[in-house]
Amino acid sequence: MTATIIDGKASAARLREKIAAYAAELKSKHGLVPGLATVLVGSDPASEVYVKNKGKTAEALGFKSVHVGLPADTSQETLHAKVRELNQDGSVHGILVQLPLPKQLDENPVLDILDPAKDVDALTPINAGLLLSGRAHLVSCTPAGTMLLLKEYVGDISGKEALVIGRSLLFGKPAAQLLLAANATVTMAHSRSKDLPALARRADILVAAIGKPQFVKADWIKPGATVIDVGINRVAAGEGKTKIVGDVDYEAAKEVAGAITPVPGGVGAMTIVCLMHNTLIAACAQNNLPLPTAL
Repeated sequence: MTATIIDGKASAARLREKIAAYAAELKSKHGLVPGLATVLVGSDPASEVYVKNKGKTAEALGFKSVHVGLPADTSQETLHAKVRELNQDGSVHGILVQLPLPKQLDENPVLDILDPAKDVDALTPINAGLLLSGRAHLVSCTPAGTMLLLKEYVGDISGKEALVIGRSLLFGKPAAQLLLAANATVTMAHSRSKDLPALARRADILVAAIGKPQFVKADWIKPGATVIDVGINRVAAGEGKTKIVGDVDYEAAKEVAGAITPVPGGVGAMTIVCLMHNTLIAACAQNNLPLPTAL
């Protein structure tokens, strides 16, 4: 039996429609236009594509989009000054500093000065702490998208065993907290975990975010399990071409899993739309309006 394919593109499109309708209502009823600012230091090609897509999506949803491009040799002080300026800009409700930064810059002080109320990537220590305590309004976008897909395709995950492979601040740690909040029994694995295949075979929900192409093999997967592949890896495809693959051996895994996300077209499709959802939440919170919880 072949797995159900979890269609992140279709889910993202439905959420986009709801966000656009909510944004239009905010503008007509309250004169409020959600504003998203992106900050990119340097000219990394992948980051440029991500930032451009974020800006285009914001505008398509009726948001205000502001982009700040800084040269690769920008100093720590200059970047801090720009973030503080955006913190003070009342028309900007969400700020995203595109990571990774050039090597001479330290991201931690940048996150320390970023206004947590505008931290739509949910990376500041305050938002991480609010997530841990179950009080977060703003949740890291890819984990949030993962949970929306699980809700749609799996439903109640209470009591299910979940394995998260990868412990990054951007995905692994917040994903584990969200799974715990949904009453799953959560194990976190990483590069130093012993007998990773054995851990994986116990999981009803297997989440791979380790950054290694096709690392998770089909015989690691419990028959019928739900597999969420967060990896985005560019690999050779012959004749000088490349292709994008995930962290899971997709073709083999879909013959064992009950449901699986493709790469591309799975979790990644949800990330930008969840960023827009966070911007909408931030705009409402900063203007003392009810938060859009029903989306």
